Amino acid sequence: MDLPRIERAVRDILIAIGEDPDREGLRKTPNRIARSYAERMAGLRIDPRAYLRTVFKEGYNQVVLLRNIPFHSMCEHHLLPITGHAHVAYLPDGKVLGLSKIARLVDAYALRPQIQERLTDQIADALMDGLQPLGAVCVVEAAHDCMTIRGIKKTGSMMVTSAIRGIFQTDPASRSEVLALIYGTARLT
Repeated sequence: MDLPRIERAVRDILIAIGEDPDREGLRKTPNRIARSYAERMAGLRIDPRAYLRTVFKEGYNQVVLLRNIPFHSMCEHHLLPITGHAHVAYLPDGKVLGLSKIARLVDAYALRPQIQERLTDQIADALMDGLQPLGAVCVVEAAHDCMTIRGIKKTGSMMVTSAIRGIFQTDPASRSEVLALIYGTARLT
């Protein structure tokens, strides 16, 4: 990542909005923003599928679910934060994944310019390709600053997307089971 170039661009933005980038309160802002972008875009330098290379042979044949995985991303249209939770599930077919790898997979795709629909698909597709389970589900719930602090300004709104693969897509009972585990039965009725 070209941090000096980001710093120069931020300095230009400050000048363009009528600010003095050399005044005390803004002097270090270009550097702070450059470092922030490096952190918030770290997923661009990560192969998310690398987290799926270490699996364990296991005869477990029930749903594996990691709920409420917090994530932060950046809307690729406005470069404003997307903040939310992902719920990721799979039905093993002889292999299971280390628990932290699911959360790392979410972060690897989230920490880049993103749209929520793509993020949701990428996580589910990576699980299907890398782990080859009988099925995978990713549900993402997030607030988008591009909609809550600008434009229509609908604070409190939450976007929900889902990617349902394999048996969860073809078998209604399996889909109902995994969604009940994600949301609890009270939210499904």
